[in-house]
Amino acid sequence: MDDVAGAIADPVRREILVMLLRDGALPAGEIADRFAISRPAVSRHLRVLRQSGLVRAELTGRQRLYTLDPGPFTALAAWLTPFLRPAGWEHRLDALETEVYRTRRERRATQSQSQSQSQVQHDTQFEREESAR
Repeated sequence: MDDVAGAIADPVRREILVMLLRDGALPAGEIADRFAISRPAVSRHLRVLRQSGLVRAELTGRQRLYTLDPGPFTALAAWLTPFLRPAGWEHRLDALETEVYRTRRERRATQSQSQSQSQVQHDTQFEREESAR
């Protein structure tokens, strides 16, 4: 996990990851062309990403194609999850959802009863008017 966190700490490496996510496999030269830094500097960034396991390099002819490997993000995401959802929040949100559904159900039942009573009153009034004629 430390390798992954260290690898994504650099903005150039994060941009390389975004490019690979968005564009798929890319040759090293094309990746380097998108930056205003030297090719050797981009190569060093790609080496760090390879060593952390975030990218894979495959030799195709004379080109080295780089692809994203999202697997190593799993451990980092698992470590970050408690910070994103403090303990107990999930339970509280589930309880809130239950209460919202219960309230809606009760409101529908009350409205349905009101409509039924209103219809009975309307029918009774109509019957009285008819008998008075």
